[in-house]
Amino acid sequence: MAYWKWDSSYELGISVIDNQHKRLVEYINELQAALTTQNKEQIYAVLIGVTNYTISHFAFEEQLMEEAGYPMTGPHKKTHESFVATIQKYKSSFEEGYHITGQLMAEIQIWLTHHIVQDDSDYKEYVKKMIEDKNTKRLENRVESKKKSWFSALFG
Repeated sequence: MAYWKWDSSYELGISVIDNQHKRLVEYINELQAALTTQNKEQIYAVLIGVTNYTISHFAFEEQLMEEAGYPMTGPHKKTHESFVATIQKYKSSFEEGYHITGQLMAEIQIWLTHHIVQDDSDYKEYVKKMIEDKNTKRLENRVESKKKSWFSALFG
């Protein structure tokens, strides 16, 4: 049974980001499974995985925010940096032999829920508009390309 279930209230409506957030929830559940078996190698592997995935997710999210012109990208990045530092501290504590898994799972769940619902919700309209504008531009380019093809087929 899953420790934490994804809830649709966490969705931003940006599928790539929503899928990445779901993967973070899966990591929490993997951590719970490893904790249940007390398998230290498995716990450590999940800690490495969640750390690396979180860093890459944040980088991707920050790139989207910058491209979208989100004005609070700087403060949002600082929030990300702070959270990565927290995860790194937990990882170091685990490496030193401390039992941190339960506390880490709870902290990630609380932080991620708050971050998605509050902080990420603030940028979602900027990113959605950027995606919509890019899709519109691609469609316009395809239509224009077809017009040129049609024109040259008739008069070329």
